[in-house]
Amino acid sequence: MTNISRRNFIKGAGLLLGTPVFANFTSLNLFGGKILDLNTIGFQVWTIRKKLIENFGGTLLEMAGMGYSQVEMCSPLGYTPSGFGPLNKMSGTEMRKIIEDAGLICRSSHFTMSELREHLDNRIEWSGQMGITQMINSSFGLPEDASIDDYRRAANELNIIGEKTRAAGIQTGYHNHNMEFKKEGDKLIYNALMEEFDPELVKMQFQVAVVRLGYRASDFFRKYPGRFISAHLSDWSPEKKTTVPIGSGIVNWKDFFEAAKIGGVKNFFVEMAPEFFQPSMEYLTSLH
Repeated sequence: MTNISRRNFIKGAGLLLGTPVFANFTSLNLFGGKILDLNTIGFQVWTIRKKLIENFGGTLLEMAGMGYSQVEMCSPLGYTPSGFGPLNKMSGTEMRKIIEDAGLICRSSHFTMSELREHLDNRIEWSGQMGITQMINSSFGLPEDASIDDYRRAANELNIIGEKTRAAGIQTGYHNHNMEFKKEGDKLIYNALMEEFDPELVKMQFQVAVVRLGYRASDFFRKYPGRFISAHLSDWSPEKKTTVPIGSGIVNWKDFFEAAKIGGVKNFFVEMAPEFFQPSMEYLTSLH
């Protein structure tokens, strides 16, 4: 059985375990409606970057064999200092063919703020070659002691970038880390960003890992309906004080996916240690 056909088999067979017959075998029904379309589940390449760069096509085939449908890239230009430089030898069109030959699609990629400032036209062109429709700014690159006003100014700059990507048919997004969940007085930086971002020009990619700080993605999806484009998935064990495979930590995933529909989330990317990719996908496939 080929890797690609094996991936499709896993998708179909896994959904039948302990569940009634579905009208759509690529989705899970919960609370009387579709909650999770497995075609929206992908992985972020950051944690497997060394392996990916050494064997691009083979690594993609391996991930597809686990049941993943999408891959979220890191821009080779912006992430050259992190080792992605060798991938610049390929055009976006060449890279897209390898991705699709592995049975995956790439609709999203991370970009650094500096490359969006300095090479935006080039990155829009590359995204078009790749079939990317979501250009996600991975970080503003602000110092740890940056003020809320610093974040507001950066947010307004990303709004302008978002106008340019929208003209090319691409949605700009912003990916949070822990620093956006600090407070200045009583004001959470994340909430300040939501005030500054134009809801149409910049959508949010929520990093579920902030659950370790006490913040639940589902709360933000419900507070800001329609403001999100994607999410990075991980789980957390307070007892072990460490990241654990999806489904074995404190995140209420059924509630998460219900709330994600309210938030407007289009796709989900697992971003965890390499050894957690397989058990995390198994959980997502068998969720009921």
